[in-house]
Amino acid sequence: QVQLVESGGGLVQAGGSLRLSCAASGSGFSINAMGWYRQAPGKQRELVARVTLVSTNYADSVKGRFTISRDSAKNTVYLQMNSLKPEDTAIYYCNVVTMLSSFWGQGTQVTVSS
Repeated sequence: QVQLVESGGGLVQAGGSLRLSCAASGSGFSINAMGWYRQAPGKQRELVARVTLVSTNYADSVKGRFTISRDSAKNTVYLQMNSLKPEDTAIYYCNVVTMLSSFWGQGTQVTVSS
């Protein structure tokens, strides 16, 4: 079993920045991918950014503004969000994929005011 602890959400004005963190803990797991998804009210959950051992992917809407990074030694993934827009407002969820399963964090609220 893998436990995920997210932090870093909050309220920010448009054009501002936030950094999300997600730390994975547990025993006997090997991480294949770490990523961030988001879900706005009335919308489906969507991929924001994802990093594997060989690739990094971003949603078109965040390219050039968000950067995902991973500290493998700490089993932690970060999402640096710059030039935030009101449409980035959502609950952001951390996701970790191992060989056996996929795990989700509890979500952290990001609100961008105009």
